Order: sequence, then C-alpha cells, then structure tokens
Amino acid sequence: MDIGMIGLGRMGANMTQRLLDGGHRVVVSDLNAEAVAASAKAGAVAASSLADLVAKLPQRRAVWMMVPSGAPTQSTVDQLTPLLAKGDIIIDGGNSNYHDSMRRADELRARGIEYVDAGTSGGVWGLQEGFCLMVGAPAGAFAHIEPALKTLAPPDGYAHVGPNGAGHFTKMVHNGIEYGMMAAYGEGFELLAGSKFDLDLRQIAGLWRRGSVVRSWLLDLAELSFQRDPRLQAVEGYVQDSGEGRWTVQEALDQDVPLPIITLSLMRRFSSRQQSSFSAKVQAALRNEFGGHAVKSADPPTS
Repeated sequence: MDIGMIGLGRMGANMTQRLLDGGHRVVVSDLNAEAVAASAKAGAVAASSLADLVAKLPQRRAVWMMVPSGAPTQSTVDQLTPLLAKGDIIIDGGNSNYHDSMRRADELRARGIEYVDAGTSGGVWGLQEGFCLMVGAPAGAFAHIEPALKTLAPPDGYAHVGPNGAGHFTKMVHNGIEYGMMAAYGEGFELLAGSKFDLDLRQIAGLWRRGSVVRSWLLDLAELSFQRDPRLQAVEGYVQDSGEGRWTVQEALDQDVPLPIITLSLMRRFSSRQQSSFSAKVQAALRNEFGGHAVKSADPPTS
C-alpha cells in the first residue's frame, strides 16, 4: 500500500525501512533533511513538506506520525488536517496520552477524517524483530491500514484492541508494567552483584533466559549489557522517564486501582536523579535528634 511517514528518528526510520522491505511505497517527511535523504536512498519517496507528502499520496491517504507526544504531535495534526480529504487517515504511532487521542479522533471525525492511535513497542530492535502494535481505531480505518500493520509487526504482533484511545491506553499500561519489570531486574542484579560469591552477571542472565520463569526480552537485553560491561561501570545510575509511567499511576489514582509496584518503580526513577536527597537528610537529622545517632557531615557549600 501507499503510506506517508512523518518523523524519521530511530523508530520512524526503522519503520520506514521495514515497510519498504515489505514492498510498500512510503512517502517520507522530516525536519531533518539528512534523515529524509537517507530514507530516500533506501527507496522511499522524499517529500519537501507536509503538503508535498500529502500530494504524493493517492486517495484514500494514510499518514503515519512518529513524532514526540504533546505539542509536536498536535502541531503535526493541525498542519495535516486542512491538507487531507474526507476518508483520509492519520495514524499516531507515538506515545500520546490516550485522552488526547480520543479528543483528536472526535475533532477529526467531524471533518470526515479518521484517526488511529497505534501504540508501538519494539524500540531500536523493531526493524529486525518487528514492532508490537496496539491499535485503537474505527473498524474501517483498521482494515485499510492492516497491510502496513502486518508488515511492521512480527507474526501475531498487532491487534485492533478497541475504539479510539484504546491503543494508547493499552500502550500506557504496557509501559507501566515495563517500569516494574525493569525495577525488579535492577534490584535482583544489584543483590547478585553485591554478594560474596563474585558472580558472573552475564552468565546468570543468560542462564535465566533458558527455561526460567523470569525469562523475557528485557533479560535478553540484560545479558547483552553485561556482556559489554560486566559491572556497568560506564553507565550512570540516572533513570529518565518519558511520561507513560506517570500517566499509568495517575490513571490508577483516578480509578482507585492499587498499583504499588508500578508506582514505586516510578518513584525509584525519580530518586535515581537526586545527587543528594533532602528526605534522607531529614531522616538522618531526626535519628541524631532522638537517639544521638552519628550524622555524616556534608561537604561545605562552595561559594
């Protein structure tokens, strides 16, 4: 099929390549001209602007966005909307908040344009392994873009999970679970690394990948990490978050659903970014006040 791809970062470029390898015609656009040129060299059709991209697609047009959530996604939708015709489809493959996806779908439906929220997982390995796609969409829009979904995903790796919003809601929860799993692996390997047995963490990660109940793709990646750097000495313990974990916790609060593990894993990410915890200072001071426990002196402030 013919499809447009807006956003040629690591995910968008790999998705474009996978679509090209599957025989699709892909028209590409990005603010980075070098990224457009690289995809064009691989076989994509280069577009100089969003208007040019739309003009190079036959009706019924399908345009896939792989841009950051929030203002960049909204700006792209706003620019595309007047260029498209009734029956055309905008697909958001980024990590948008599902509330935004539902609102955008309603606004575009009033203009006769269909919206698809496609929660996308697979990271930089998606080109090789395929992308897991959680799709929220009207049935007709899903059917129209299904040839592209089938190419992008591994076998049984895509699904129409519900109406607009369901795709990004499912991806949000997926990422919340990911937070908890990563935190559990981190804690377990920290205990192994600090033991008196001088354990080979790469060996153990590889062992657990085969037949163990804790095997997963994250464990596959852990083995690769330990193979490159057995004690992760080149890695700073600073863990960023891109928003989905926060949205998952907020949704749990709104629905009165207890998510203690996912919530704590998010808090642990916050604590990883602190050079000095004021909370810990308060606790140390209180122990000193009520029990006379020793307090480790902080370095004097520099002027």
